[in-house]
Amino acid sequence: MVEGERTLAAIMFTDVVGYTHLSQVDESLAIELLEEHRSLLRPIIAAHRGSVVKTMGDAFLVEFKSALEAVRCAVEIQDKLRERNRMEVPSRKLEIRIGIHVGDVVHEKDDIVGDAVNVASRIEPLAEPGGVCISQQVYDQVRNRTELELVKAGDVALKNVGLPVGVYSVVRPSDPKTEDGSKRGNRVVVLPFVSISPGSNEEYFADGLTEELILKLSENPDLRVIARTSAMSYKGKGKKVSEIGRELGVDSLIEGSVRKAGNRVRISVQLIDARTEEHLWSDRYDRELTDIFAIQSHIATKVAHSLAAGIFSGSRADTRDVEAYTLYLRAGQLQREGTEASIREAISLYKRAITRDPDFARAYVGLGRAWGMMAATGYEDFPKAAAEAEAAASKALELRTELAESHSVMAMVHFLNDRSEAALEEAEETLRINPNDVEAHMSLAILYSCLRTPEEALRESRRAYELDPLSIPAANLFAAAAGVAGLGEVERDVLSRLVEFNPRNPRVYVDMAEFEMAEKNFAEAQKLIDAAREFGPGDHSVKFAQGELFALTGRRKDAEKVLSEIRTEEKKESARLMGELVVLTALGNLDEVFKVILRQAELHSWPYMITSDPYYAEVRRDPRFQGFRRKVGLPVPTTAREG
Repeated sequence: MVEGERTLAAIMFTDVVGYTHLSQVDESLAIELLEEHRSLLRPIIAAHRGSVVKTMGDAFLVEFKSALEAVRCAVEIQDKLRERNRMEVPSRKLEIRIGIHVGDVVHEKDDIVGDAVNVASRIEPLAEPGGVCISQQVYDQVRNRTELELVKAGDVALKNVGLPVGVYSVVRPSDPKTEDGSKRGNRVVVLPFVSISPGSNEEYFADGLTEELILKLSENPDLRVIARTSAMSYKGKGKKVSEIGRELGVDSLIEGSVRKAGNRVRISVQLIDARTEEHLWSDRYDRELTDIFAIQSHIATKVAHSLAAGIFSGSRADTRDVEAYTLYLRAGQLQREGTEASIREAISLYKRAITRDPDFARAYVGLGRAWGMMAATGYEDFPKAAAEAEAAASKALELRTELAESHSVMAMVHFLNDRSEAALEEAEETLRINPNDVEAHMSLAILYSCLRTPEEALRESRRAYELDPLSIPAANLFAAAAGVAGLGEVERDVLSRLVEFNPRNPRVYVDMAEFEMAEKNFAEAQKLIDAAREFGPGDHSVKFAQGELFALTGRRKDAEKVLSEIRTEEKKESARLMGELVVLTALGNLDEVFKVILRQAELHSWPYMITSDPYYAEVRRDPRFQGFRRKVGLPVPTTAREG
């Protein structure tokens, strides 16, 4: 090839999942796996007439003359890796993502440059681990020449690429399928266990057992386990198994009952096929309460065997004091209620559990999360609450560094204190231990939106949403990331589903109204704000949205009146500042906006979306925004202006 000549080529970009972190924690293993990865890929690439332009650490940049050969090569690579991984322990598994694009490239010595390379590198992070993503241009060339299923993921706005790019996922023949032909994985939900204990004060125990099984099963990397928020939303609903299966997109469901009387417990549990409602497995346990940890482990093992997902081993229990464990379960129930009184009582119970067993790591995790909630909500002075949260998280890590929750709570502490890079490391470590940790995926999505690319934020938020599809925070996070990535229809679908499943929650109407305002559908936005006001007349987010709509539609005096009400009526400073920021941004009053966000930085209470949401584009373009970024510990771009 003549140097400097422009040619049309198919470009493949690959990247090993989790390699950077592995190299930090086990460099020798990382080097060993990297060499094996290279040895496996090179002959496959050569067989498909691909040319390795260069390797960049754990990444390959490969050029093909044929888009079809590039896709076939990618599929063979992933199939070979899947076959290899079946025989490996989790710590030695190799997973890569692959992105492919067709476009012009220019050869320069031992390298190639051009939009094709840029687009392929931006598409690669959108692939699932073990997956392949292709651009619209590749799709157009191969769609009538392959039997592979090509599923459109959406039109994505890629960094440094002018127009949105159509992106497709490649579904391989080796991928398991459901009866309707869609891709199937071992997706399971643990439905709320029913308490049939004498008296109503034992219900916390059934809820605790539900959560324990969710956490236990989540540690199995071969399962995709629906998170607690979505699972518990079905408590007392009485829906059919097949209906729940469709709503959550799961293959199997676990349900059961608990009867606790004194120091005896009876647990009945069954595993059900979500499509056929066939009972795959059932069992009953009559034991002393001291055996509860063994029962949990046994149930998880049976479920894993039944789903052919490998053998789950080990026990989550890090206390043998049943009273301490009972206090821990009760504290968790109170903490989730979210009121100041319930969180303070939870803190007291966690401390009692720790007094009984000073080595109970998960009690420290709970205590750290409770203090974190006190800091985030403003129920307690931030310095005190943040310091208490960090002390508890540090103790949890000291006791059990192999516990995913220990790293997850420390990620929360770092994020509270604007230590973004440290939070990133802890969240990634959480997912290395437990790939189904929803909070860690959400943390990474937020951190990636601030520190990395929209595509990476979208990937992590999508994973959180898939694991917890009925969670309002997870859905809002995914919708926001989709909006930033240019996937407006995905954003609309997710928000509409929130309204469908939460028809009396004012916040979901406000979120939908925000979307309609961004689309300039102002009449529809007003209807949604009116609906939000009906269900939550005192909810401050309704007032914020109304002030924003007034400002965007030119009703400046009305917007300023709402702003005055926010400033005089909103007692909690963090909420007041958020309302001021929303309305002032719509009014275009940047001097006042920067007074607000610099105060938010001092309080560690700033909205992460300010770094990426198009709504704040003018704020980011102001030179003063770089000062804000420095204040909250975010890197400052080398360019003077942001979009």
